[in-house]
Amino acid sequence: MFESLSERLGGVFDRLTKAGALSEADVDTALREVRVALLEADVSLEVARGFVKAVKVRAIGQAVTKSITPGQQVVKIVHDELIRVLAGDDEPEDLKIDNPPSAILMVGLQGSGKTTTTAKLAKRFKERLGKRVLLASLDTNRPAAMEQLAILAGQIGVDSLPIVKGESAVQIAKRAKTQAAMGGYDVLFLDTAGRLHIDEILMEEIQAVRDIAQPRETLLVVDGLTGQDAVNVASEFDGKVGISGVVLTRMDGDGRGGAALSMRAVTGKPIRFVGLGEKMDALETFEAERVAGRILGMGDIVALVERARETFEAEQAERMAKRFAKGLFNMNDLRSQLEQMIKMGGMQGLMGMMPGMGGMAKKAEAAGFNDKMLAHQIALINSMTKKERANPDLLAASRKKRIAKGAGLEVSELNKLIKQHQQMADMMKKMGKGGMMKQAIKQMMGGKGGAGMPDMANMSPEALEAAAKGMKQGLGMGGGFPGMPRGLSLPSSLSGLMKKK
Repeated sequence: MFESLSERLGGVFDRLTKAGALSEADVDTALREVRVALLEADVSLEVARGFVKAVKVRAIGQAVTKSITPGQQVVKIVHDELIRVLAGDDEPEDLKIDNPPSAILMVGLQGSGKTTTTAKLAKRFKERLGKRVLLASLDTNRPAAMEQLAILAGQIGVDSLPIVKGESAVQIAKRAKTQAAMGGYDVLFLDTAGRLHIDEILMEEIQAVRDIAQPRETLLVVDGLTGQDAVNVASEFDGKVGISGVVLTRMDGDGRGGAALSMRAVTGKPIRFVGLGEKMDALETFEAERVAGRILGMGDIVALVERARETFEAEQAERMAKRFAKGLFNMNDLRSQLEQMIKMGGMQGLMGMMPGMGGMAKKAEAAGFNDKMLAHQIALINSMTKKERANPDLLAASRKKRIAKGAGLEVSELNKLIKQHQQMADMMKKMGKGGMMKQAIKQMMGGKGGAGMPDMANMSPEALEAAAKGMKQGLGMGGGFPGMPRGLSLPSSLSGLMKKK
């Protein structure tokens, strides 16, 4: 998400932060490049101009010229302005799903990912909020649209309205509303039909459905890859139907990100969620501060921890903590960590959320530090016997040949894996002696029960250091994974956090 914009702005700010004292001319030059970067990212001209103007007013003031680190101060001003543009001046309210059955009307153009997004939201409401959800497809035009939503509902374990051929969208909406009320459902999703372009027939149908359903929320699903046209679509739908929020899809493939930057400023409507892939859990809440951090290469540690907590069960984390506290770390433990990394989004996804690591992702990919490498390592471990996985010291030359052959790989790759395991095992023993690892895992997982966000502000220096070392080792920094490019080290922002404690 925002790769090219992040890369372009990163180059501008690197030059600023290295320049020392800044003149007004330095700021002007940098902001011209920022404006070009925004326009190339499909941000609307009006929004780009307003953004640069607002930054300049603050950047040429005394706060910057008299700052000890003027370049960093400008970056902070840009960061704050990004948050303002993305979030608006008012904090968006939570989705209104407190009056069951709360109807949520899903609207958008054909091909925007509306049906998939409906299922993703239903899964989120069911698993995270414990809501009873009913899905209803009102798309009587697209072939198999109703069947598609029914199949997705079955996959995520929620109910869908039975299909009755020949009904109009309004009739389906009436039946869905009745069934939701009688069935005791908390949330009713109404997936409306899309069109290839905005037309009066589409709008009239949606208006009729809206009047029947009286939705608590009307969410517009927009393909983020459509750039500036996404903003025009949002304005049209809001004017004719009235929307309460936006969901941007395909943001995992959007190197520009202009739709997100322009949407709130132009329409005044909050971006609620962003879709980051086809999987049912590839949906994130849109948080302006975190998105701004990603754009400026500051990472998103909150999202990283959230994803870890989602994929790690509390019991599993507790077992790990107990083993690591005893200094135990065998090939089964290493395999679990490798599989966990893939579940959390793979190497590129993880590096994108690590502060200061976003720009290294492409270099790491080019050096072979990728998901394919992780898959090879898992294959090598799977090729071992139970005894060998439990006790890697048994791996003599003859065993190595058998294991490598079984995985279809070279012995040299197995040797790198063994070396990596030994380094991590040594680290676990050192950290286990002082109880640092157990404390770090528990607190990073939000406590013993695994609920709630980790309170990093109250973590002890030892726990923070353990968490940072574990993250560093897990990502292969400092000689962990074979093939990692030289020059990658623990991000300074995380080191600074530890020093402040």
